[in-house]
Amino acid sequence: MISYGPKSWWGLIFKFHKSDTFRRLLPAMLSLALFSAGIAYADRHLLPNQLKSTTALHALLGFVISMLLVFRTNTAYERWWEGRRLWGSLTNASRNLALKLDAFLPSGHPSRPQIAGLIGAYADSLTRHLRAAATAEHRPNRIAAQLFAETARLRDRGDLSGDQLLCLNPDLSAFAEVCGGCERIQKTPIPYSYSLFLKKFIFLYIVSMPFCFVPEFHYWTALITTLVFYVLASLELIAEEIENPFGEDANDLPTDDIAASIRLRVRELLARGEPER
Repeated sequence: MISYGPKSWWGLIFKFHKSDTFRRLLPAMLSLALFSAGIAYADRHLLPNQLKSTTALHALLGFVISMLLVFRTNTAYERWWEGRRLWGSLTNASRNLALKLDAFLPSGHPSRPQIAGLIGAYADSLTRHLRAAATAEHRPNRIAAQLFAETARLRDRGDLSGDQLLCLNPDLSAFAEVCGGCERIQKTPIPYSYSLFLKKFIFLYIVSMPFCFVPEFHYWTALITTLVFYVLASLELIAEEIENPFGEDANDLPTDDIAASIRLRVRELLARGEPER
């Protein structure tokens, strides 16, 4: 995820990066500009006065496509924000579990660094699990099972009481709930038919625009059409990028940084002075 200063207007306007939509759409924008200019040339020199201006129709269709893109963008952002909330829940559950075990287990207890390592490893493994293709082993589940097993072993040895184990259970259960929520976002993309329809609608709207605008705007139609295409296509590209927020794209969630923060804070509580494994 890119860190930036939202108040730096001029710096943001003239800044380009590898995921910037202008750079990605530039070949299509140039092709569209040439296409529009060709239609303007044909209208002016080859078939003069054959096209009639129908900008009112495109204004109406533009309103419809704007509403569709608003819904598309909002839906994608909701998925991005829900992913961030889930990782916030994982951070809270990890810290709460570490705080409680710090209070329950005496200083120097051999299980403290082991549990700290498992909590940190869970966040790391969840990051990799959400980015990788399906594998035979579900590593986050295995680490969560080890956490449950370790706390149960501490209860059997008398290092934790039954009440203390019950106190830990909601935080331990939260790990699996977060994983399930993230997998739901990852494995449930926007319906294919909706995405396909929106792309076709944008294409037909933009390609037909020069035929309607040339009689009124002439060669300026190339600039107008290109700018409209840039806005509409950029919104669709941004929505595609953020609807699955667990990858490594520029606008995806900083799950690596969140996992590193969890690992550090948990070690501060449970494994002070212990070398990191």
